[in-house]
Amino acid sequence: MNDEEALCTDNTPLNICMVSDFFYPNIGGIESHIYQLSYCLRKRGHNVVIVTHAYGPRVGVRYITGNIKVYYLPIPPFHEQCIFPTMLVTAPFLRAVFLRNDINVVHGHSAFSPLAHEALFHAKLMGIHTVFTDHSLFGFADVSSIITNQLLCMTLATCDHVICVSHMSKENTVLRARFPDPWSVSVIPNAVDATKFPAKKTEVVAEKQNGKKRVGEEVNVVIMSRLVYRRGIDLLAGVIPNICDKYPGVNFLIGGDGPKRIVLEEMREKHCLQERVILLGRIDHDQVPEFLHKGSIYLNTSLTEAFCISIIEAAAVGLLVVSTKVGGVPEVLPPDMMRLAEPDARSVEVCLDQAIRDVYLQNPDILPPEVCHERIKKMYSWENVAMRTEVVYRRAFAKEMPTT
Repeated sequence: MNDEEALCTDNTPLNICMVSDFFYPNIGGIESHIYQLSYCLRKRGHNVVIVTHAYGPRVGVRYITGNIKVYYLPIPPFHEQCIFPTMLVTAPFLRAVFLRNDINVVHGHSAFSPLAHEALFHAKLMGIHTVFTDHSLFGFADVSSIITNQLLCMTLATCDHVICVSHMSKENTVLRARFPDPWSVSVIPNAVDATKFPAKKTEVVAEKQNGKKRVGEEVNVVIMSRLVYRRGIDLLAGVIPNICDKYPGVNFLIGGDGPKRIVLEEMREKHCLQERVILLGRIDHDQVPEFLHKGSIYLNTSLTEAFCISIIEAAAVGLLVVSTKVGGVPEVLPPDMMRLAEPDARSVEVCLDQAIRDVYLQNPDILPPEVCHERIKKMYSWENVAMRTEVVYRRAFAKEMPTT
């Protein structure tokens, strides 16, 4: 049995290199996905290293929880935490990492990441098998999408296997990249470590008075997102004033940062909502459960979304989820755990209004936090994602490496 055949067996450990522009200390779904997947693959006996660009003074080799080695290449970000694509600057660094760690699988993450595209390109030149995970949805008409889709076509032309995080994402990726073999695209959803998101204690937010229920003191609507256009921040800014005007006891707690923060600050100043719309800025991942426990409703206003990890995290602690019906979001949770609205201000306002009423009136259709937590624990786990991803790696090794 040669080395290639040995790697195709189920018990041979692999040397895996995860590559992306997006990793800690940056906070987001892709960053969490890479870390959790790497951690679980190490628990399954594989060797995993992570490659990303420099983050401020963080340059060189670092070890993070789980004894995972991370290479912060001495290349600064160019725009929105992405490096400037050159194909040349990264070559010596990536070659050194691949050879030093005897890498036999390179796994790139995100079509937004030039570093991931370049790593897959150089890996193929070195005869290393490649896997790519697409975390986002793209259009077909705007300039940014056209350029990214052409780059994706070149990257996936020689990629051994592709992973998408939802069925909608798979359809989008196959069309954008004109992928010749749809059977080489697998759907493996994201997950959540439910043990880190315990169910919140049940709070009474409505009281009986003369046989009728009246509104209690406060209901907090929490939002946790990058404050960028595609997360629907302009949509959010149009919804908040009307809800605050209608419900004096409703507050909005917003975690995250980004260029659209100014839109929320202007809205807050214009409507004098400084005490009811709280902008908390960036929230560290270990503080997310505590932040979610402060709320009763979780609101997601994304305009495009392949898969939303934050929705699962919110459902795990027992929040009622209200989200826009875009991309792969309808696939994430069953209807009794999530309310869906069209991606326009009026529809989101109506859906959120009904959710607030249900919370105030303690609608029996709202599942208790403990029930939500147990359901999420059964539906999503990183151990299952790691096991399915390992199967993809084995399939990648079953493909012949091009020789010309």
